[in-house]
Amino acid sequence: MSEKFVADVGGTNIRLARVTEAGVTDIEKYMCQDFASIDLAIQAYFNDYSDYQFSDGCIAIACPVLGDQVEMTNHSWAFSQKALRQQLRLTSLYVINDFTAVAHSLPGLSDEQVIQIGEGTAVENGNIAVFGPGTGLGVEHITMTAAGWQTLDGEGGHVDFAPVDETDIVIWRHLQQMHGRASAEEVMSGRGILNIYNALAAQKGVQASITDPAQVTEKALAGTCDICESALTQFCRIMGSFAGNLALNMATSGGVFIGGGIASRFADFIQDSDFRARFEAKGQMKHYVKNIPTYLIAEPDHGLLGAAAYLQQHIASEL
Repeated sequence: MSEKFVADVGGTNIRLARVTEAGVTDIEKYMCQDFASIDLAIQAYFNDYSDYQFSDGCIAIACPVLGDQVEMTNHSWAFSQKALRQQLRLTSLYVINDFTAVAHSLPGLSDEQVIQIGEGTAVENGNIAVFGPGTGLGVEHITMTAAGWQTLDGEGGHVDFAPVDETDIVIWRHLQQMHGRASAEEVMSGRGILNIYNALAAQKGVQASITDPAQVTEKALAGTCDICESALTQFCRIMGSFAGNLALNMATSGGVFIGGGIASRFADFIQDSDFRARFEAKGQMKHYVKNIPTYLIAEPDHGLLGAAAYLQQHIASEL
């Protein structure tokens, strides 16, 4: 019997799984650096699960996918989609951006796989937005069409950072001086947390002694650094305003989700922050966003689940 597989490829790891009717199983993680090319990594998974004959697959990868040739941003792997399908002897192979996969996972996540922040109730098949602070800032929208769920790609992480309060303005000025422009990614990412910390330290006339954003978060959560705590507090406020903007942009009655590798590390802090208050602080449009729910993705395998959902939908559409 032919089997389907999915892969979630980042700059450091490649995670693979077998697709079943119930979701994904037999998840394995390999180090990208251990393989000269992506086909060797995938073949290693096939060898580890040699009882199965894989015929179809979907690869979610952390780089733009604009044509047949795919070149990773943070790793040396590069490949032709057509050649890879032939090398792996597959009937069909789909290669998608990693945030396209994240978006496709969202409609199928259960209450146990997300953490709701604040009030609001999702409308079935309503538009959904997701953003993910990580190394950068990924943004994606997904909408229901006659052909099923369809993602709307873009570069929303690079829109202008819009200050809302006086502290935001301090951060905006700091970024303007550094880069000549303040983008959303420069405040909602790993380096974004560090940028906020540096801006607040400069405002207080304190020597910034931290160079690792993880340390800012750790000290904020431990309550051992007032500036770190202020930085993480403002980070959550900025995320709330940004999430509210996404809700206004696309009438996201299905919800706005937070993914990425950063926010899940301080879920309780976000819950207790002004995230939701800033999400709803849209003046005369407050009523428009008030019932739109906001969630933090708690499911660690959502990238694989999204790739599986994409694969199943596209194979079904071709039958």
